[in-house]
Amino acid sequence: MAEGAMFSQLGDARTGKLADNLSGFGRTLRRAGVRVDAARMALAQQAVMLVGLQREDFSAALEAVLVSREQDRMVFRELFDAYFRNPNVAQKLLAQMLPSAESKAEPVKRRPRVSEALAPVRAARNAPPAREEDKIEFDAAMTASDLQRLRQADFNQLSASEYLLVERLARDVPLPLPRYAARRTRPGVRGSRPHWPGAMHHAARTGGEVLRIPLLQRRQQPLPLLVLVDVSGSMERYSRLLLAFLHAATAPRHTGDAVRRDVFAFGTGLTDLTPAFRLADTDAMLETASRAITDFAGGTRMGDSLGQLRLQHARRLVGRRTLVLLISDGLDTGTPEVLERELAWLRRHCGRLLWLNPLLRYEGYAPTARGASALHRQAHGMVAVHNLSHLKELAAHLASVLRQ
Repeated sequence: MAEGAMFSQLGDARTGKLADNLSGFGRTLRRAGVRVDAARMALAQQAVMLVGLQREDFSAALEAVLVSREQDRMVFRELFDAYFRNPNVAQKLLAQMLPSAESKAEPVKRRPRVSEALAPVRAARNAPPAREEDKIEFDAAMTASDLQRLRQADFNQLSASEYLLVERLARDVPLPLPRYAARRTRPGVRGSRPHWPGAMHHAARTGGEVLRIPLLQRRQQPLPLLVLVDVSGSMERYSRLLLAFLHAATAPRHTGDAVRRDVFAFGTGLTDLTPAFRLADTDAMLETASRAITDFAGGTRMGDSLGQLRLQHARRLVGRRTLVLLISDGLDTGTPEVLERELAWLRRHCGRLLWLNPLLRYEGYAPTARGASALHRQAHGMVAVHNLSHLKELAAHLASVLRQ
């Protein structure tokens, strides 16, 4: 009886409007970047059958089964408010119609992901799938103003499609790392020691007469790199894009030499991403790193994470040559004394400590938070990394910091 009453109230989930409305809402969530699959949609239908159509219960039930990441929670709530505003809004949003020109209502300020998910896509839906060469031609056909806007746009303010495009563009940004004279040598035109095997080889061509003595010069190798990236909720978009950028920019095909790269993610704990960085494909690296990080979009306890680095991975710091790139907004929730102590240790055991801070996008920014203040005191330099233009300037900042 109770089951029959439930179906009479909501309609048959297989043929009624409930299934259509939930499916349309799920497609809208996916366009906004929320991870929703068929299994979650099936759970959503079951949850709604259990709680009924009271708005608060309905919203809470859907949020409980459709949202798995903290950074998607506010996106879900904004989309739910827009999607279920009135009984006909599902059909209107599925048709993706623009608001009428006569409307006097003030526009609602929404996140870029929400606005794009609710934007008109009828033409894109009816068009045939784009070929890869068409996408390349489209990218090349972008106007200079469009490209300039993307270069200057803050990563956190990009829509989902713009973010994917900027992430691809970031992989082509070069980052020539500073080099140092290694212990190993190779034949060259300048050097301090003769290369006798080379001299004998040349003498064999001239009847045993030594006419030229080649010299040995020290090899020039890129500085060892240690990357520490904050994966807290406030750093979500910056951390993913910067990982993709650093993986591509420090690959042997770009640098010409194998770069020693040790990469760690930190939030409430420390995660070693070095095995993921050994993968040649950047997309595969991001997927492997995403599976490895268990505290993504949580809090930030930088001092505890650095303490774990000191106790378990201190040998990753190669003498005093290692260049440390610490990517964080400095919003730490741990103990200030612990953070100060661990940062001081890290500074003593590396060549240079460079703080890559996305909050420098704000004019007049000052590191007044406790974690930011400690980072500002211990770091050799602070660099903005919130858009493509600043990523291109990063190499110049590295050179200037190393000259200090």
